[in-house]
Amino acid sequence: MSFPAKSPLLRMVACISIASSLSACAAGASTPDSELNSPVGKGSRVEVQESPQGRFRLLHNGEPYQVRGAGTGSGVALGGGNLELLAASGGNSIRTWGLRQLEQLVDGKPLLDRAHELGITVAAGFWVRHVRHGFDYSDATQVEAQREELRTAVLKYKDHPALLLWSLGNEMEAFEPNVEGRVIWQELNHLAGIIKALDPHHPVMTVIAGVKPATLQDIQDYYPNIDILGVNSYGGAPLVGRNLVAQGWNRPYLLTEFGVTGTWEARLTPWGAPIEADPSSKAAETYTAYTMDRDDNVGRSLGSYVFFWGHKQEATATWFGMFLPTGEKLPRVDAMAYAWTGEWPENRAPKLNSLDSPVAFNKVRPGAASYAEVDCADREGDPLRYLWDIRAESSDRRVGGDPEAAPPSFPEAIQKGQGTPRIEFTAPRRAGAYRVFVTAFDG
Repeated sequence: MSFPAKSPLLRMVACISIASSLSACAAGASTPDSELNSPVGKGSRVEVQESPQGRFRLLHNGEPYQVRGAGTGSGVALGGGNLELLAASGGNSIRTWGLRQLEQLVDGKPLLDRAHELGITVAAGFWVRHVRHGFDYSDATQVEAQREELRTAVLKYKDHPALLLWSLGNEMEAFEPNVEGRVIWQELNHLAGIIKALDPHHPVMTVIAGVKPATLQDIQDYYPNIDILGVNSYGGAPLVGRNLVAQGWNRPYLLTEFGVTGTWEARLTPWGAPIEADPSSKAAETYTAYTMDRDDNVGRSLGSYVFFWGHKQEATATWFGMFLPTGEKLPRVDAMAYAWTGEWPENRAPKLNSLDSPVAFNKVRPGAASYAEVDCADREGDPLRYLWDIRAESSDRRVGGDPEAAPPSFPEAIQKGQGTPRIEFTAPRRAGAYRVFVTAFDG
């Protein structure tokens, strides 16, 4: 099956300080043969197999299965053919975070059904409540309600053929005030026991943030029911496998979030704004993290889920997301298609040659006049069109990936050149930090 190419898109992010961070999208590929043959209604059988040499692999319906996956969102983040594009790009699995995602419709069908049609498995997320969101682990009523919610979910989804594993909780140990880690791990162990009693055919995974010795020790001590350790890591993603070995973890793992250096790891402007990398660097970083984890950890890594196969506002609208809100794909999608298949998409993203402005990384007076210009080239020789946007620096910064509001836009600041590679603009009248974005489409 083939599907029409979307407009490849190039997006630059710049602080005023105009920092360069360019993204691009290009669609157009062929859907690979489905890797799942069981009909809807026949449940899958998945297990972690250990060899006498202590090496691990995942078996899906009796066949070795290496996860080539992506974390996905709800609503528009899965619209516009994004799930179909994952399959066409060589991906074979998605990771969700909560039950609401399993209930959504994709292309008019329930997510699990549509995923199965495309040969995509699902690491089904169950969102274990966080203390920072108001959950109290000492409240028996809250604890039992969460357990009952899990029982209901397992009974509802355990026989779906798209189900790969249960992803029980995400970064439960991080950002949690006034609660001992062992309390969380003991409850997770109880929840995993509920799953195993109701569904012996799918392994249980829990996801942690990075590789921390104390966390791994707590899991070893209090969470024996875990089958697979999930690790979210960004700047340190290429070394996750090595670090787990160094800390004595001798069980299988999945790299459950990886891609680009996080906002908390990035270089800062003089006024403290994180500097987003340019799109070529982001694509290369994502590709490197994937291939190093895959090639350096055979027998320990069961695969990975790139973050984030959708749109997400976190510091900026393009930092982690691999798609725009309107569904166009960005250059890291091209990089993962190459990583998964060994071939580039037919229609690739435009290439950034340069991005210039005299106010880049500088302070200017409110209302000061300046310009910004970008030089891009399209590999297929298509003409480019441009869309510029000036936005305030995000003031709604959260932790742990919690939802953030998009900062306001100032279209009136652009005086001349909208639609072209060069604009003239005036700095907004209100003092503060701003970024300039440009999107270049090749069709």
